[in-house]
Amino acid sequence: MSTYRAALGARGEDIALAFLQAHGYTIQARNYRCRYGEIDLVCTHGAVLVFCEVKLRRSDSYGTPEEGVTPRKLARVALAAHSYLAEHGLEEADWRIDVVALELDRRGAVARTALYQAVGLE
Repeated sequence: MSTYRAALGARGEDIALAFLQAHGYTIQARNYRCRYGEIDLVCTHGAVLVFCEVKLRRSDSYGTPEEGVTPRKLARVALAAHSYLAEHGLEEADWRIDVVALELDRRGAVARTALYQAVGLE
């Protein structure tokens, strides 16, 4: 991954983190990695553990941020979530996957932020 893409991804996670905290989420971990992939943010929202995928787009050339969260990506997040749960002895915990979709305008300012809770696998 290029340095630019890594910095852009980190910026998206920073924006999403502040957005989630403003909506009552508590951040538990960032960039959890395991053999199945990476979870951008691990949070709690009330009594529920939330595995959050952050998707940022600077233009619509590759579609909306939501379109970037494919069923395959969600399946990988779910596998990583199970790994996190097992690693932390939380197999019985209530959990879900949320998605934060971010769009930046041409100047790099946040143009749109959307939160999708309890994104399921189809």
